[in-house]
Amino acid sequence: MSKSKAPKKIARISDAAVKARTGKTWVEWFKILDAAGAKKLDHKGIVAILSAQRGISEWWQQMVTVGYERERGLREVHQTPRGYSMSASRTVAAPPMILYNAWLDQKTRARWLPKTKFEIRKATEGKSIRITWTDKKTNVDVGFFPKPNGKSQVAVQHDKLPDAKAVARMKGYWGKALDRLRAQLEA
Repeated sequence: MSKSKAPKKIARISDAAVKARTGKTWVEWFKILDAAGAKKLDHKGIVAILSAQRGISEWWQQMVTVGYERERGLREVHQTPRGYSMSASRTVAAPPMILYNAWLDQKTRARWLPKTKFEIRKATEGKSIRITWTDKKTNVDVGFFPKPNGKSQVAVQHDKLPDAKAVARMKGYWGKALDRLRAQLEA
């Protein structure tokens, strides 16, 4: 006998916060967008409806649009207009330059990210690296952020993934890879 799963609850910004910033609650926005035919529009079309509203900033236009798309089943969690996206990060007891160099130096990288050859499209010393991943279809953005007490955060965002299964797979992959990086640099 199989059990049916309850629908996954989507976390979103509270009604109080949305109303404070936009003048309307989620339900009020959903009614406005439904009445405007937003269910049949793409992301840009929905944003266009919201941009015609007074008092809603561009940032909130995006937030309300994504909330609406998720609520109406037009977008899954981690889904973007260009595919799916995931992120992972770790705080490491090392300065940003050490983390940065651990990505750039092939010999060092091979110890924590073995058998991985990718194309670096752009690198800003000690701050970020933009990568075309090994599949030549997806992108990886890596950021390095200083933290107190000589620590840093390394944040990876992997974009243009094909589906939610790829998100789960790459979340696991990057989590383990960043754990290896931290262990290597903190040894």
